[in-house]
Amino acid sequence: MTPRTSVLSILLVAACLAGVLCPAHSQAATETDTAIKLFPQTIDLRGSEARQGLSVQTLTNDEVTGPVTTPFQLTSSNPDVVKIEDQTAVPVGNGTAQITVLSGSAKSTSQVTVSGLDQPHRWSFRNDIEPVLTKTGCNSGPCHGALAGKGGFRLSLKAYDVPGDFHTIVEQARGRRIELSDPARSLLLIKPTGAVPHKGGVRFETDSREYRILSEWIAQGATPPAEQDAVIESLQVLPGRSILTKGQSQRLLVQARYSDNSVRDVTRWTAFSSVNESVAQVDEAGNIKVTGYGEGAIVCIFSSKVAISKITSPYPQDINPDIYARSPKHNFIDELVIKQLKRLNLPPSPQATDEEFVRRVYIDTIGTLPTPAEVNTFLADQRPDKRNQLIEQLLNRPEFVDYWTYKWSDLLLVNGELIRPQAVKAYHDWIYQHVKQNTPWDKLVHELITAQGSSIENGATNFYAIHQDPESMTENVSQAFLGLAIGCAKCHNHPLEKWTNGQYYAMANFFARVRAKGWGGSQGSGDGIRTLFVATKGDLAQPLTGKPQPPTPLDGASIDINAPEDRRVYLADWLTAKENPFFSRSITNRVWANFFGVGLVEAVDDMRESNPASNEELLSAASDYLKDQNFDLKALMRVILQSAAYQRSSQPLPENKDEKRFYSRYYPRRMMAEVLLDAISQVTEVPDEFTKYYEPNPQKTDFYPKGTRAIQLYDSSVISYFLKTFGRNERMITCECERSEEPTMVQVLHLSNGDTINNKLKAKESRVTKLLNAKQSDQELVEQIYLLCLSRKPTPEENTKLLNILKETPQAERRQVVEDLFWGVLSSREFLFNH
Repeated sequence: MTPRTSVLSILLVAACLAGVLCPAHSQAATETDTAIKLFPQTIDLRGSEARQGLSVQTLTNDEVTGPVTTPFQLTSSNPDVVKIEDQTAVPVGNGTAQITVLSGSAKSTSQVTVSGLDQPHRWSFRNDIEPVLTKTGCNSGPCHGALAGKGGFRLSLKAYDVPGDFHTIVEQARGRRIELSDPARSLLLIKPTGAVPHKGGVRFETDSREYRILSEWIAQGATPPAEQDAVIESLQVLPGRSILTKGQSQRLLVQARYSDNSVRDVTRWTAFSSVNESVAQVDEAGNIKVTGYGEGAIVCIFSSKVAISKITSPYPQDINPDIYARSPKHNFIDELVIKQLKRLNLPPSPQATDEEFVRRVYIDTIGTLPTPAEVNTFLADQRPDKRNQLIEQLLNRPEFVDYWTYKWSDLLLVNGELIRPQAVKAYHDWIYQHVKQNTPWDKLVHELITAQGSSIENGATNFYAIHQDPESMTENVSQAFLGLAIGCAKCHNHPLEKWTNGQYYAMANFFARVRAKGWGGSQGSGDGIRTLFVATKGDLAQPLTGKPQPPTPLDGASIDINAPEDRRVYLADWLTAKENPFFSRSITNRVWANFFGVGLVEAVDDMRESNPASNEELLSAASDYLKDQNFDLKALMRVILQSAAYQRSSQPLPENKDEKRFYSRYYPRRMMAEVLLDAISQVTEVPDEFTKYYEPNPQKTDFYPKGTRAIQLYDSSVISYFLKTFGRNERMITCECERSEEPTMVQVLHLSNGDTINNKLKAKESRVTKLLNAKQSDQELVEQIYLLCLSRKPTPEENTKLLNILKETPQAERRQVVEDLFWGVLSSREFLFNH
C-alpha cells in the first residue's frame, strides 16, 4: 500500500495555523459589600451533652468568602443559659439567649434555645453509639462491617441494621462483649483502645469523647433502640457554598434534623470526602484546604444522609467584567452559565463560525454530516435567525428519529444476545415509533413500566424479558430513569448514598408479581414469543427479616401490600410525576451530555446526591424547563441548541483552556462509533453491509438491506469490527460506561492501514471515482473534499499546498493522490472529532 503521509503532514501543519484569540482585558475595579455572619443562625441545645460548634464567616456581596481572619469576640447574652468554650456553644441552663460575634464594627448574632437540662441524660444506641462505631470505622467493610465480619464479630455495614447490631454487641455470645457491672472491662472498650490485642489497632483513646459515650451507655444499662427513638430526617452543612482562594482554609459544621424537630451538631461523627481534590481537600474533622482552581464539593455523610458543601476557587487572572455583560444570552441557560463563569473568573470563548456550527449541530442532533449543498445553503443564508431555522429543520428530519432511537436503544438494552430476533425488532420498533411521534418522555416511560402482553405485539414488554427478576427490574428502572445505581443496597445500606437495604426491597416488591409465559431468551428453540402478565398475589421477602415489605418507591409513600391491582401503575405514576426530582433531572442530564459532551453531572447516569452537578442551579432550571414543557424532549433540545453556550467556539482562550466542566467553550470530542462509521460511508459513498446472526444456528444468516446506516441498526450484537474497535455500547448492562470513547492504538492502526477507509476509497463505486469522472478542476476537487469531510473550504495555505501537489501529479497517479488526500482528511482529528 502506498504510504499515506505527505498529505497528512500538510494537514497537520495547517491545523497548527489556527489563530489564538487575544486575552481578556484587565479586570476593572468593582465595589464590594463586606460583612460577617455567625453560623448557625439558630441553635437548639437539648440536654446536658448537647454542643454546637460556631463558625464566623466573611460575606462579600452576600457570598461566603472564608472564615474571618481579623480578631473577633464571641459573647453570650445570658451565660446562665449558654456559654462559649473553644468556639463552641455549651448549655448551662434552660432558657433562651443570644450569641454575638463582634469584629471591629462588624456584628452578627445567633439565637439559642436550651432545654432538657432538668432531666438526666441517657445515650441512645441508634443516635449516639452507632455514629461512634461508624466514625471510628468499626462497621466499615475492611473491619467488622465485612460480610463475614472479623474475629467472629460482625456488624452491619455503616449501621444499616440497628436492632441487629444491638443484638450482636449486647446479647450475642452470652453478652461477653458488654460488662454492665464494670464497663471498663467490656470488650467493646478494651479492644478498640488497645488494652488487649486488636487487629484493627487503636481506634480511640480512653480519655476521648468516644470512650466516654460508650462507657456511660454501658453504665446506664446498655439501653436498646426503641420505636420511639428520634430518627434522622435531613442533614445540612454550613456553609453550603463558599468562594475561597487557593491556600485558604475553611471549617465545616454539619447539623442533623430529627423527627422530634431537634437539631444536633454531628460534625464530629460525619464522614467527609472531596469530589475534586485538585480543587479542595478535606480532613476527617471537616477542615477544608483549597488546593487549586475551579469548583469542588465536599460530601458529608452521616447516618445514610448526605449534604454537600460547594467550594468555588476563582482562577487568578485579570478578566474585564464587561466580557460577561457583552456575552450573548439567548435564554436561561446562558444566564446561568455566565453567572458561574463570572464567579469562577473564567471568560467565555466567542461564538463558533457558521462552518463550525453547521457541522456540529448536524452531528449532535441527527448523527449525520451535512452535505456540501447543505453547508453552502446555510452559509449563503443571510437571515439573522438562520441558526434557529436550521435547528428546527434538524429536529424534524427523519435522521433525527434514527439517531435518537439508537440512543434510547442503548439505554433500554436492545440486544439480540439477550432476547430473540423477532422480539429485538419489536422492541426497536416500539422505541422508533415513540421517537417519531415525539412522545413525551414521561408517557414513554410510563407505558414501558406498565407494559403487558406479547413480546412481538407489544415491544415494550421486552424490557422485562431482559430483566427477569424483581431485583434486576428495580436496579435497571432506577439506573435508566432516575440515574441511581442502588445495587449496593441489595446487601446493605448504600455506602455512598442514602438508600437503605429496606428501601431497596420495598422498591423491588413492586415487581414481585410480574410473570411471563413462553421463552423470550436468546438461546434455545421456539419462536421467542413471551407473554407478560401480572399476578394478583406474590411478594418479595427481604432476606434480613424474611418478611416482605409494603411496596414503596424511593423516598415515596407505601401502598397496601394486599391490594390486587397492578402495583407497577402506582410506581410508574410516582416515577414520572413532575414532583419526582430524580426523573426529570436524570433525562435532562442525559440530553445535555449528548450536546455538550460533558454532563452537568458526571458520570452522566450517576445522579446520587454525593455526586453533585457542576452547576446545580443550571441543572435545576433545565429540569424545571423540561417539566414545564410536559417532558417534550425536543423542547429541551431546542433550548440547548439555541443557547449561546452551545454555539460557542471550541477554540480555548488562554484563560479558559484548563477548565472542562463549566461550558466556557464547546468541548471537542470524537464522534461515537456508529456516527463515525456512517460519516466515512457518507463521504466515500460506499455503505457498509451488516450481517445478522441468529442463534442457536449461526449458519443461518440474514442481512440488513444494503445502505442501512450504523445508527439504523436495531441490534447491538451485529458483527462489526469497526464498531467494536471504536467502543460501541454493547448493551449488556444499563450504564453509559458500556460505551467507550477512549483512544487506542488499535483505532489508530485501523484508520491508517485497516479496511474501512482504504477499501471504501479504492472501491470502483466510491466518491473518488465519481469526482475523477466529473472532470472537475483541482480547485473544485479540493473544495469538494473539504466540504464533504469538514464542512468548510480549505484555508489559503492548505489550498496552495494541495493544489501544487495535484498540479505536479502525473495523470497515471492522480487517483492514488486523490485517495491519499481523502485519507489524510478522513484520518485527521478535525474529521474524527466534533468540534
